[in-house]
Amino acid sequence: MIRIQRAGERYPGGDPAAGIETRHALSFGPHYDPDNLRFGALLACNEERLAPGAGFDEHPHSHTEIVTWVVEGELTHRDSTGHETVVRPGDLQRLSSAGGVRHVERNDAGTPLVFVQMWLAPLRPGGEPSYEVVRELGATYRLPGAGAVLHAHRPGAGERIAVPAADFAYVHVVRGTVRLDGEELGPGDAARLTGAEAPELCATADAEVLVWEMRAP
Repeated sequence: MIRIQRAGERYPGGDPAAGIETRHALSFGPHYDPDNLRFGALLACNEERLAPGAGFDEHPHSHTEIVTWVVEGELTHRDSTGHETVVRPGDLQRLSSAGGVRHVERNDAGTPLVFVQMWLAPLRPGGEPSYEVVRELGATYRLPGAGAVLHAHRPGAGERIAVPAADFAYVHVVRGTVRLDGEELGPGDAARLTGAEAPELCATADAEVLVWEMRAP
């Protein structure tokens, strides 16, 4: 089965008056939807836009794998384990909150910041927090703690990409346009695949696409 979610169907969130605009793909905060709580290991897929100087003050997380993909601008990260990092486009950041961690996320640059943040459920709760930044990520990032693999694709127009055959596959279009199973997907659109033959994505313009490959727990 393939379920398409358009960018305009995401739940609005954030605090626009404070320079924070968020679009949630899955049930989140006040936008409770019992039919859209999670997909495979994926608990959240949030598109975030922070104006210069805006950010999320220190807040806690636990028992969650948090993967962040910067699209434009620079993300400043600080956490209670002592990490302080600037994450840029093409970099991948992972924070395993484990038994508990606090962090701050800000746009300390003078230009707008756009990033996609994805939360995944770990296979086993607890443990010690860990942190990693992969600079200029290639095509694949493995997240064994959640039984998941992230594929980052940047196809040119006309290029085809196979979606992995998996228990759950989640496709998020960052930029450009692609065609999947006869449907045209643009920025912010997403597709959820379960029990389907592995189809192909065809880029109809230069694109950037994130694909989660997840196994059933």
